[in-house]
Amino acid sequence: MARVANALHVGIAGLGTVGASVIRVLAQKSEELTRQCGQNIVVAAVSARDKSRDRGVSLGNAKWFDDPVELAKFDGIDVFVELVGGDEGPARKSVAAALERGKHVVTANKALLAKHGIALAEIAESKGVLLNYEAAVAGGIPVIKTMREAMAGNSVSRVFGILNGTCNYILTRMEAEGISFEECLKDAQRLGYAEADPTFDIEGNDTAHKLAILTSLAFGSRIAADQVYMEGISNITQADIRAAADLGYRIKLLGVAQQTESGIEQRVHPTMVPTSSVIAQVHGVTNAVAVETDILGELLLSGPGAGGNATASAVVGDIADIAKSQPGFQHGPVFGRPVKELKPYRKAGIRSHAGGYFIRLTVHDRIGVFASLTKRMAENGISLESIVQQGHGQMKSAEKTVILVTHETTEAAVRKAVDAVTSDGLLVDKAQVIRIERAE
Repeated sequence: MARVANALHVGIAGLGTVGASVIRVLAQKSEELTRQCGQNIVVAAVSARDKSRDRGVSLGNAKWFDDPVELAKFDGIDVFVELVGGDEGPARKSVAAALERGKHVVTANKALLAKHGIALAEIAESKGVLLNYEAAVAGGIPVIKTMREAMAGNSVSRVFGILNGTCNYILTRMEAEGISFEECLKDAQRLGYAEADPTFDIEGNDTAHKLAILTSLAFGSRIAADQVYMEGISNITQADIRAAADLGYRIKLLGVAQQTESGIEQRVHPTMVPTSSVIAQVHGVTNAVAVETDILGELLLSGPGAGGNATASAVVGDIADIAKSQPGFQHGPVFGRPVKELKPYRKAGIRSHAGGYFIRLTVHDRIGVFASLTKRMAENGISLESIVQQGHGQMKSAEKTVILVTHETTEAAVRKAVDAVTSDGLLVDKAQVIRIERAE
């Protein structure tokens, strides 16, 4: 199509649920966006795998490209929107090509940024163009813009949150309906909340990628997605859900990053948070991100974390920001600081966690078990806040469940104590260890 005067020309690669939603929103909100941005936003070109597929939206006179890399190089666009996905292949090549050509880029691709974000940021900054990625973390929640622009002058000490809607949906339903993880996962897949292969979500990889991006913004460090300690939710049982409720907690999969004296700690794992905390009230596919700072205090952002409309809203917001920028405007750095000023990532050891640990043990019901358990804990310097014996109808008469809640201690001490208990032959099944997180 011919270029339109006083317009920002956009090329969109990837016409799945999100891509189609972006085109729909740009069409429906065209007049309002023009008023807000001072110029029209025109979808000038698109790329996808199947040209014949009906996506429920009109592509108008947009030029079609089979290859997203060729679209990225097309002189008829000012902004390249990457919605292809994946951390290599067409996604990486097309984004790099667009930046090298001096085009602004908008992406929703957290995997790409987690692996190649620093290299891509270097290109963007050298070419004086924007690399916007609001949709890559927490869907429609404007956490990237908030941390990158609105919190200037604040020093962040901790950022944490619920960053994966699939896991939050599963844990919410397990608690509300008393069903197993496996049953809930099948429902999530049927409803489209979980992929056919859900591993990336339920084992924590998706959360880890998003957390690594937030860590860079929070602490001015280079992205280090491969340095995130990671546990998923596939081993969470109804016994854990019930025990948490009895103790006044709710289980959430949290991503947590914090600055310590020895370095930066990044971790993703099931966590018990007090039911009275705000983050414990975040249910279903909703996401939430909390940022703790020295000036502002704690900021909590919550909202839709996935879905066509939520992600499209973030993508359109990024495009609108580009449309509002003036020619010759010096754009801010991609990760809040120029790439050359980002510090090398320095990993901290997993340290003490306020609130301690929840340890669930299924043990043989015999004399001396309690004494052996408490002895092993004491040997490793672990102080117990409570010790509770539970029994349920489905358990064998020769078995008991023992719930230990510790005071503040270390990961190493807990693991060493549990290994000793296991070596003593006291356990019927593998021990369950869940951190208890301060989540004011």
